[in-house]
Amino acid sequence: MAEEPLTTTSGIPVELVYGPDAPGTYPYTRGIQPTMYRGRLWTMRQYAGMGDAEESNRRYKFLLAQGTKGLSVAFDLPTQIGYDSDAPLALGEVGKVGVAIDSIEDMQRLFDGIPLDSISTSMTINATASILLALYCVAAKRAGIEPKKLSGTIQNDILKEYIARGTYIYPVADAMRLVTDIFAWAAVEVPAWNTISISGYHMREAGSTAVQEVAFTLSDGVTYVRAALNAGLDIDAFAPRLSFFFNAHSNLFEEVAKFRAARRMWARIMREEFGARDPKSWMLRFHAQTAGSTLTAQQPENNIVRTAVEAMAAIMGGTQSLHTNGFDEALALPTEQAARIALRTQQVLAHESGIAQTADPLGGSYYVESLTDEIERRAQVYLDTIAAFDPNGMGMLRAIEQGYVQREIQNAAYAYQRSVDSGETIVVGVNAFQSEAAPTPTQSIDPDLERRQVERLRALRERRDPTPHAAALRAVEEAARHTTNLMPRIVEAVEAYATVGEIANTLRTVFGEYRETVVI
Repeated sequence: MAEEPLTTTSGIPVELVYGPDAPGTYPYTRGIQPTMYRGRLWTMRQYAGMGDAEESNRRYKFLLAQGTKGLSVAFDLPTQIGYDSDAPLALGEVGKVGVAIDSIEDMQRLFDGIPLDSISTSMTINATASILLALYCVAAKRAGIEPKKLSGTIQNDILKEYIARGTYIYPVADAMRLVTDIFAWAAVEVPAWNTISISGYHMREAGSTAVQEVAFTLSDGVTYVRAALNAGLDIDAFAPRLSFFFNAHSNLFEEVAKFRAARRMWARIMREEFGARDPKSWMLRFHAQTAGSTLTAQQPENNIVRTAVEAMAAIMGGTQSLHTNGFDEALALPTEQAARIALRTQQVLAHESGIAQTADPLGGSYYVESLTDEIERRAQVYLDTIAAFDPNGMGMLRAIEQGYVQREIQNAAYAYQRSVDSGETIVVGVNAFQSEAAPTPTQSIDPDLERRQVERLRALRERRDPTPHAAALRAVEEAARHTTNLMPRIVEAVEAYATVGEIANTLRTVFGEYRETVVI
């Protein structure tokens, strides 16, 4: 049956693609799917998590009822760095910037009543990604869903933590082992799962330029591929499940060109440098999130416009999924109203703007094509510089250890801030067009939540069977001391009601902890 032709509001027919080069063909500059959004819209995925599992579960159900098609979980800092809610270092941080997850019971409460076999879930988790993926799979099994039916993504990008974000635990080599253990285990046990989301987002939030975001993200990707190959994995067995996570910033045309350049560069790296044969291994699939760093506390309603422009850049650049920030996020976690407006922004762009009607709508623009080529050229200079740090192909690790990447981002951030301070760069409502604005209602976290979470955790420890629990943690420790894949042991520990902190601490006893390189 022929596809019904699409038209503009004036009735002008809209073709699937314009120009000689088609999307869905190597090197995928114009998109990874032949029909792009004519075949399927991007996944509208709203990032959320706050307080305890019950509170976050309510927000997820609210977002699903509003039309979001995928969940994206934010975890609190103790969960991210492997501490239970009653750990001394967790005091005052439980449930503050995301949801507190200590055990399998928390994970079951988090997704209670949500059909995990019919939605995809993204989890922004890195140092403890192995534990949270195990918790998710066990929660699904207890809900009667086989892990092979699950789809989603764990961030699992530990390298950018050493560069820009800081929620690392273990030394780099041990953290990389956990990454490749996940690759190998998930390829069999959770084959539809994206086992890493190689992230430039946080580097951009730390102040990198668009060129640096492309270069450093792809350099991280190269490092993960080499680590997996060194661990004996077949490239076409794991590379199709690699995914990327980029920032959608405010310079519309540069951002579109950035996404196009990154896609083309990755395709060439995978086919020409690594010799991958499966076309799916060449495709750079990415999630985008609008830029938190562009949001302002002054005149926060302006952030709705900023987010819409950034979302347009991601869509016209060919993203596979998208999160739009709440306008109030420079002040607090988003309220329901702000989250709804953010989602409606995507829905308006999808169904009213026309930008999803044709693939790569800015392709062929003299400006965009020139920007695409120039971003690729400048990013390649960085890639070559980083590669020269180590003749064995692990240049990014050496560059991170020596502080090169961190310095480049810091210098870019400093240069940008100076341009704002001088007035050369205009930020509406901040250094130009200031006005008084009415107070904005903000989301607040129940101050009693931490006490309740700690009580639940301690009650779990009291009632669990200590024998299988202790045996499971010993098995994790034994596997960590040898080369056994850690994931099956972590799954067993989760099933025995071991907590996130207990499993992470078991690995700490073997691996130790990373100490940051000070960069000045």
